[in-house]
Amino acid sequence: MVKVAIVIVCMNNLKNLIPCLDSIKKNTTVDYEVWVTAYLFSKDNLTLVKEKYPEVHLVESNELRGFAENNNLALRQVKSQYTLILNDDTEFKEPVLDELIASMEKTPDAAIMSPRLVYRDGRLQFCGRDPWTAMTFIKSDISLFHHDYSKVTKYTNRKGIFQTYNVTGACFLIKQSVFRELGFFDERYFFCPEDIALSTLANKRGYKCYVDPSVTLYHFAGETRSKVKVATLPSQRKGSIIYFANGNKLRKFGLECYVAIFSFLKFIMYKMKNDSFEAKAQWNCVKSAFSSKSTKEIFKQYYAEMKDQS
Repeated sequence: MVKVAIVIVCMNNLKNLIPCLDSIKKNTTVDYEVWVTAYLFSKDNLTLVKEKYPEVHLVESNELRGFAENNNLALRQVKSQYTLILNDDTEFKEPVLDELIASMEKTPDAAIMSPRLVYRDGRLQFCGRDPWTAMTFIKSDISLFHHDYSKVTKYTNRKGIFQTYNVTGACFLIKQSVFRELGFFDERYFFCPEDIALSTLANKRGYKCYVDPSVTLYHFAGETRSKVKVATLPSQRKGSIIYFANGNKLRKFGLECYVAIFSFLKFIMYKMKNDSFEAKAQWNCVKSAFSSKSTKEIFKQYYAEMKDQS
């Protein structure tokens, strides 16, 4: 059995994938294998990856799927002791995987171990995450509320290996047996908050999530505006409604009202700025707030509209 499987989802973006794979190879000595879900890959890109990285297990995904579903395509085939979930827009500048495994193995009650995430310029992105509630979801939206991710709390930015509550889907190491028991990622969520849902479930089941702040991973999130934001954002907002409502109809209605009103205000703001792209994404959130469609159906609807208009 291989020690660890690295699972990466890539949406036909070799500008992200190739530097990521090269950095893993350069900085990893532990026994590992790589699984890449090749999401909507062109024939040329698929051929190139096969030729350049013959050791990589490629799982072709040729229909519209979200982050959870695409990861699960590979995860169901993995038979390693550990699994590292990794975004393609990341880069190892040190032996991240070796260090995370060492940290996991000297922390007997750890089921999940994650690194400190930083942006390209070294600014802190995440070092642990607090429990995420409907109120923190709302507060994080309000323009006057700026979350200080460098703040030290019970679950964030502590010294030494410390217990956190939630992880980020950009990178975390997990015992594969635990991942399998938890059912992998919840496919009700097309784009977020599948990482919060997973780690919250792990905590409820009695498993512990940890961070080693001495391990640093570079994550280049948000450097370019996503061309499919008009479809991902409404799907993401619907996913948050589903997650935070947690089956409570009254709370669900309240969250739907909040998302519709907040998104409408953002729509007006972007219209005044003549930013038609962002305005469209927010308007789609307004239209989908009370929708009975699944997060995947919402994405497919607006993705199809985007394709028709391009």
